[in-house]
Amino acid sequence: METKCTRYVLITLGIMLFAWTISCSGRSGEAGKADISRAAVVEEDRDAKLMKMLLPEENAEFRLNNPIIVSVAPEREGRLYDSVKIFFDGKPVAVMKSGPWQIPVPPEMTGTTGRKSVKAVAFSNSKIQTITRFVIIYSDVTPEKLIYKVVHSYPHDQDAFTQGLVYDNGVLFEGTGQTAGSSLREVELETGKVLRQHNLDQSLFGEGIALYRDRIYQVTWTNKVGFVYEKSSFSVINKIYYPTEGWGLTTMNETIVMSDGTNVLYFYEPEMFTAVSRVEVYDNEKKVDQLNELEYINGEIWANIWQTDLIARIDPASGKVNSYVDLSGLFPGSKRLEINADVLNGIAYDAVNDRIFVTGKRWPKLYEIRVTE
Repeated sequence: METKCTRYVLITLGIMLFAWTISCSGRSGEAGKADISRAAVVEEDRDAKLMKMLLPEENAEFRLNNPIIVSVAPEREGRLYDSVKIFFDGKPVAVMKSGPWQIPVPPEMTGTTGRKSVKAVAFSNSKIQTITRFVIIYSDVTPEKLIYKVVHSYPHDQDAFTQGLVYDNGVLFEGTGQTAGSSLREVELETGKVLRQHNLDQSLFGEGIALYRDRIYQVTWTNKVGFVYEKSSFSVINKIYYPTEGWGLTTMNETIVMSDGTNVLYFYEPEMFTAVSRVEVYDNEKKVDQLNELEYINGEIWANIWQTDLIARIDPASGKVNSYVDLSGLFPGSKRLEINADVLNGIAYDAVNDRIFVTGKRWPKLYEIRVTE
């Protein structure tokens, strides 16, 4: 005899069976739709590839002012695009609208050393494809290694961890480093006597300095802040900010040039301290990094290469190293308090009398040198 309980069980089982049937049917249908969808995506991805880049290869190497050939081809035979735009180092080169889909980057666009981007953008109806590769441009000259002669030596405070050096009208301005020991100084050339000194906050590690008109600029190592001083009083009149580390500084015409320990030199507008350009430094074989203290001398930027006895003489327009000055033996490592710390660092130029001064971190002497060309 059927009861309410029996009828309830049968109804419940029937509902569950119907639901299971619908559910299985639904999963099967969705799986089919998913397969179709995946196939469509694969086909769509394949169709999105309009072209392939034949030249240049990734990290291909070139020399300054040499043409760089950019060559592309359709991804699939018989499938053409409407046009291809070519860019080099972010700048437009040309628009190609017909074969052979190959064009040289003009030599005037390859006049600076460094790692440069080559980008091709293909257009076909509503589809766009972009391919980007990178090339490296090296110097077109092999830099000579020049020697030096000591003309004169002067006393230098051996406690001064020299980071920046500037000559001006008979005196030296010197920036020193070290945590809880950084300073800006005015130093008498002939005696090495410190005439004035401004100490930085103990949390700051002082780095390079530069003189621009009646102001002295000084950067710090990792704090991304620098200071502008009134030259006559060392009063702080402004702060400057930058996104990198601060290493060396120099003044070139109406710009201030800064290094950050890499192979890049940054050119800053002095008033707002806004970066206006940059250049990567390479010789004929490699990038030249660890650029430290800087000095602008007769159209070149001279840069100490940290932890070496070399000064790189750099063409600021192209980034290439024209030559190296080898100062080995000037102050031997055996005489230094710490071999890896008390390295060559500090270049100053007396433009009026054509004199070059160099020193190092905690060196007891400052040297006037003459370089043999």
